[in-house]
Amino acid sequence: MYPSKQGLVKREPYGPAGFRGLLTNPYVALCAAFATIGGLLFGYDQGVISVTLVMDQFLTRFPRVSAEASGAGFWKGLMTAMLELGALIGALFAGWLADKLSRKYSIVVAVGVFTVGSILQTAAVEYAMLTVGRLIGGMGIGALATIAPLYISEIAPPEIRGALLVLQELSIVFGIVIAFWITYGTRFMAGEWSWRLPFLIQMIPGLILGVGIIFLPFSPRWLSSKGRDHEALIVLGKLRKLPTDDARVYQEWCEIRAEVAFSQEVSREKHPNLQEPTRMNGIRLEVQSWLDCFRHGCWRRTVVGVGIMFLQQFVGINALIYYAPSLFETLGQGYEMQLLLSGIINCTQLLGVATSLWTMDRFGRRPLLLTGAGIMFICHLIIAVLVGKFGGRWSDYPIEGWVAVAFLFFYMFSFGATWGPVPWAMPSEIFPSSLRAKGVALSTCSNWFNNFIIGLITPPLVQNTGFGAYTFFAVFCLLAFFFTYFFVPETAGKSLEEMDRVFQDVSSEMEEQQKARIMRDIVEGKRDTDTPTP
Repeated sequence: MYPSKQGLVKREPYGPAGFRGLLTNPYVALCAAFATIGGLLFGYDQGVISVTLVMDQFLTRFPRVSAEASGAGFWKGLMTAMLELGALIGALFAGWLADKLSRKYSIVVAVGVFTVGSILQTAAVEYAMLTVGRLIGGMGIGALATIAPLYISEIAPPEIRGALLVLQELSIVFGIVIAFWITYGTRFMAGEWSWRLPFLIQMIPGLILGVGIIFLPFSPRWLSSKGRDHEALIVLGKLRKLPTDDARVYQEWCEIRAEVAFSQEVSREKHPNLQEPTRMNGIRLEVQSWLDCFRHGCWRRTVVGVGIMFLQQFVGINALIYYAPSLFETLGQGYEMQLLLSGIINCTQLLGVATSLWTMDRFGRRPLLLTGAGIMFICHLIIAVLVGKFGGRWSDYPIEGWVAVAFLFFYMFSFGATWGPVPWAMPSEIFPSSLRAKGVALSTCSNWFNNFIIGLITPPLVQNTGFGAYTFFAVFCLLAFFFTYFFVPETAGKSLEEMDRVFQDVSSEMEEQQKARIMRDIVEGKRDTDTPTP
């Protein structure tokens, strides 16, 4: 039964929500899982540095970051953080690439850049070469981390979009775990291949992604934005494993076209002098579209996207991932136990992320963020008290040291279950189609920029302040709770085209009437391009 010409009725769901829905949408789940190889590369490049920084073979080649070197904390932080700086640059260009080349072909470009960076890291013979390699590799990682969730959100049915986007975070953490245990094993190798081999291995999944993504379907929303509506309908039917004349497919297709048409009309109204197809107008319109993310109809979404990515970093997660052995050392653990606990704690995060496959669509994004922020605040606060009271005397208070370790594990599980997946999921679902690539890019840039800062400040913060580092992160956990409570709406179960109502930022009656008119014209067949209305 098609929607009536008076408007679209509420669409029937494609199947059950959450994890169960993945089983009824296997093709979409497979496409999304393959796209998240980009997340695996991101996690791998983060995790590979943890054990590498304490390998004797690595420190012999790069003595500048050894504990005995002057300013070692700064140089270690700079080398680690260059990955994030590169990722920030890559994320800035990812939005333009994703709109220009398509979501899937921009992934191919990003993989190429990442491979160049991996080659430089593998072949590095001096500190500068390794640092530049991490910068270039980071550019590819930043683009992949922006485009992969964007692609997933645009191919996913609303009922399982959260579960599919969790795959991105699951893949990131899985990459961290793989990298850690590979380097944990290769550290027993006598020569420099102990650290070169892990850098070499990361190229394998990158090449698999770069070749395989070509065979995946285009995003139907990207196709519609380019006026390729007939292809969009065919792809949508293929993704949903339903005929194109199914009422649910047809309605979703109409909603996609209406959203695209509305965004284009708004662009013409806002920028009437930039519609002539000249190169200069194209550049100026590109700049204006970035600025539109901060204007009426989008600025609240930008605040949410940028804000949750900022807070995801400042609650302390990557400080723990990058420098886990050093943190466990401050809690009184020996060298071998530092490494072993660092590997186990990453597995704990992976277990936490796995739970969100079920909880994100069942309970929603907002409850997870609120609960996670509260638990992480308590964990950091307790650790800060224990470090402040017993720091430097752990041999006399071994039980208290293990209590602090236990709360670090509890923190890691809580992050994995809440603030790990949700900030990666929300930006790719809250922005309108015309600004989605740029909105996701801005949000991801926030992640990388703040990730860069965390990578830079954590070594001296832990070295010079002791319990102050945990207090610092506890304060931001508390800020994360209040930010979520006052600014973050619930998006679970809503289609990408329903976010105007969720954010209530298309407030004028004229704009609402404009959207209703566009939808009515599409349903009545007045806006057909190359596809006859079924």
